[in-house]
Amino acid sequence: MANESRPCPCGIGDRFDYEGCGQEVQVEHIKAYVCKPPASTDKAVIVIHDIFGWQLPNTRYMADMLAANGYIAICPDFFVGQEAWKLSNDWASFDDWLKTRNAGKIDKEVDVILKYLSEQCGAKKIGVIGFCWGGAAVQHLMLKNPHLKTGVSLYGVIKFFDDRSSFLHPTFFIFAEKDEFIPLEQVTLLEQKLKQNCKVDYEVKIYPGQTHGFVHRKREDINPQDKPFIEEGRKDMINWLNKYL
Repeated sequence: MANESRPCPCGIGDRFDYEGCGQEVQVEHIKAYVCKPPASTDKAVIVIHDIFGWQLPNTRYMADMLAANGYIAICPDFFVGQEAWKLSNDWASFDDWLKTRNAGKIDKEVDVILKYLSEQCGAKKIGVIGFCWGGAAVQHLMLKNPHLKTGVSLYGVIKFFDDRSSFLHPTFFIFAEKDEFIPLEQVTLLEQKLKQNCKVDYEVKIYPGQTHGFVHRKREDINPQDKPFIEEGRKDMINWLNKYL
């Protein structure tokens, strides 16, 4: 629960000079960061981290922002104790590192978290958001998991699941126009496949001039000209969740 003497500095802003409003918990074999809203709710959102892992302040900030908007937010360690990627790592070793961290093999962990949210937190309507690696994981869950109501994939790497687009639940895709990891041709192809195969609500939105990671960028790295798009992306994400949860 948020510390009452140190109210959570989240709305749709970008405060990064705080330690997080939530707490770390152990859920069976998974460590997780949980933040709850001041009022009780039966709505929850699973936050799936990027390659930098569940302890990244940027990602915890997004969980806190969801809690400030009325959701129970949980960011589990989907690497299950394996080391997160570090900026000091050699990119030449990235493919090998990724082999043991498959965004399409998180179903066991998601089931454990769903059980926790339902039994320990009283959640009845549960959605999921994810960034980069986590955005790809959201695509996987929207194809597979019947218990989630909706998903938001933020710059999720399309190539992991580019052959499938028959989603079970409403899905919102946030992409950056100048993403060095996700070429716009891939986004166009995704849109074509969704148009052909997708029977549920979906939206694909490209934010002009933005680069990979823009929605959960930390404050000191935000350029003034990007700020309106970052705020828009955060609001769009919240609005999508509000619509479907």
